Amino acid sequence: MTLLIQQPALLMTVQDGGRRGYQRYGMPASGPMDWWAFRAANLLLGNAPEAACVEVGFSSAEIQLQGRALLAVCGTGFRLTINHIEMPLWMAFLGRPGDTIRFEKRTGGNWAYLAVAGGIQSPVWMGSRSAYPAAGLGKPLAAGEHLNIPVSSAGGVMFAGRAIPQAQQPAYAADPVIGVIPGPHLYRFAQGSWETFLAGAYKVSTQSNRMGYRLTGPSLAHHSSADLVSQAIVLGAVQVPGDGQPIVMMADHPTTGGYTIIATVARTDLPLLAQVEPGRGTLRFKAVDLHASQQAWVGVVKMLDQIEFDQEDLWTGF
Repeated sequence: MTLLIQQPALLMTVQDGGRRGYQRYGMPASGPMDWWAFRAANLLLGNAPEAACVEVGFSSAEIQLQGRALLAVCGTGFRLTINHIEMPLWMAFLGRPGDTIRFEKRTGGNWAYLAVAGGIQSPVWMGSRSAYPAAGLGKPLAAGEHLNIPVSSAGGVMFAGRAIPQAQQPAYAADPVIGVIPGPHLYRFAQGSWETFLAGAYKVSTQSNRMGYRLTGPSLAHHSSADLVSQAIVLGAVQVPGDGQPIVMMADHPTTGGYTIIATVARTDLPLLAQVEPGRGTLRFKAVDLHASQQAWVGVVKMLDQIEFDQEDLWTGF
């Protein structure tokens, strides 16, 4: 069985939980931009949390299902329809051969994840199905392309209609406050820059992508130079180049870099940041404790693993 890409989104790739063990060689982990929505879509179907999904980003898309399958779509910023019938996000549903699944871009977010029971069966590169086109590991999905999916089992139908409760979804907002941990190079910034960073309002630039979100807002000044000896970079690191405008490292971020890092975004808040629309929403930052941030991350993972699903019986037999 396959999924047929009829209309690709602006950024549309297959992503799994990420490519582990290769960052020391310069290969990014990749994986989803919104890990929370990605993980939830898989959990709805009984998949492994890191099973491969289709990531739809920044614009409308359309996919035809060529077989019977259990599906789920999680994320925000899209209106989901099946054969022109609107469907809820954050819910599992049964698709039939010939069904047209449309992601209609709306305001309120950037990314959505289409999960299929058993996971997308795309090629594996270096232990992962995550596409990273910059290194030749896969490419953005194109019109006419087919993605292999497992043959649906009859037992999976029992998951149709179950949904993630609102309380277990991220608190998406157009203007979120994002938790950040102070970075390793605060001493390289001029006095008052940290306070400026926390008090300022920043927009996500339209020159943003899976590698990094460029922010525009109050400029952050350095003591002398923004450059330093190249060193390791982690997901969520907030680099500040010479122009004083922060750049948040996202899923395809480089593994090393030579700009000062003023902060690192808390893992639990990365989905909120990822879903802020370029040119629309406004970001603000708040300082958080490292230990508290780690505990929050562990808490969300446990909450998702122990979730009690709602049941939307109206859609069970769709």
